[in-house]
Amino acid sequence: MDNAILILHGGLLSTVQDGGRFGYMQYGIPPAGAMDKFSMNIANLLVGNDANAAVIETCYLGPHLLFQCDETISITGAQANVTINDQPVSMWHSLQVQKGDVLKMEPVSAGLYNYIAFSRGLDVPLVMGSKSTYLPSKLGGLHGRKLQADDVISLGEIKKEVPQRMLRKERIPVFSKERTLRVLLGPQDNHFTGIGIDTFFNSVYTITSASDRMGYRLDGPPLEHKKGADIISDGTSHGSIQVPGNGLPIILLSDRGTTGGYTKIATVIAKDICALAQMPPGSRVRFQAISAQDANARYRSFFGQLEDQLITIGEPEFSAKNEKVFHVQVDGRSFHVTLRQQSKK
Repeated sequence: MDNAILILHGGLLSTVQDGGRFGYMQYGIPPAGAMDKFSMNIANLLVGNDANAAVIETCYLGPHLLFQCDETISITGAQANVTINDQPVSMWHSLQVQKGDVLKMEPVSAGLYNYIAFSRGLDVPLVMGSKSTYLPSKLGGLHGRKLQADDVISLGEIKKEVPQRMLRKERIPVFSKERTLRVLLGPQDNHFTGIGIDTFFNSVYTITSASDRMGYRLDGPPLEHKKGADIISDGTSHGSIQVPGNGLPIILLSDRGTTGGYTKIATVIAKDICALAQMPPGSRVRFQAISAQDANARYRSFFGQLEDQLITIGEPEFSAKNEKVFHVQVDGRSFHVTLRQQSKK
């Protein structure tokens, strides 16, 4: 098949994801979508796509892909060694691949999720307005499941020439196993005792191995309810921190249930959800309360003006010393070349 990729090895958990499936929670269908939306957005912009276009999301160990056409791709997210035809290539860059090339990804060394974007786009069906895979219901993506060996994914027709770009070095995320998550209290923080609230903000919690795309389960000091954990079921939000009867928090994520009957003490802000998603089991988190105004400002700063965070390779920038700085790419590796004018003696 022309204009396609062949999956030689599916990796640990590789699925098609995009910005998410919205407008159907009242029918019990969650958004799904990328766990780390910043990394997904940047991957798409690097190849000239809409920021929320469909990508391949990988978890811990990525796939091996055989390209059956020329293509422009990018790989973002967790730190991992990536090769094309066994030659190392850079992440957070647009990359040119040729028909017959093989991409391989090794297990991550920091972080958890990676994103592979394709300039032609992934030609899988739209289901309720999204290409995202929701595994529990076998919905969307490629046959509603994770990718496996011998799968073939069609790509779209070639688009206009895509400029070679990279993410500014200072904007590449730093992946850590220790992090403070900013939260907004509520909507049921009044269901917890003062001791429970104090415990929440003054304790360290560990992400357990029972975590997945539905939510990250935490272990640590239990939170004290006033009159039990049960409430009349209501809607959930991305980042809601649900606290069941055992008092141990669960942070709800992309594949969360659409409603829940347990108290929700707080909600993690959007910027920090991206960082949280990249924390593997065994990582440790604390919580810090901030205002809605601060949360909105951090959202605008983090997700706003994404295009301005990219550099076109080969075009010069001017440094503070009026030096010309060129960003060039050779065999998939990036280099920075600075030109300085020597003063005449």
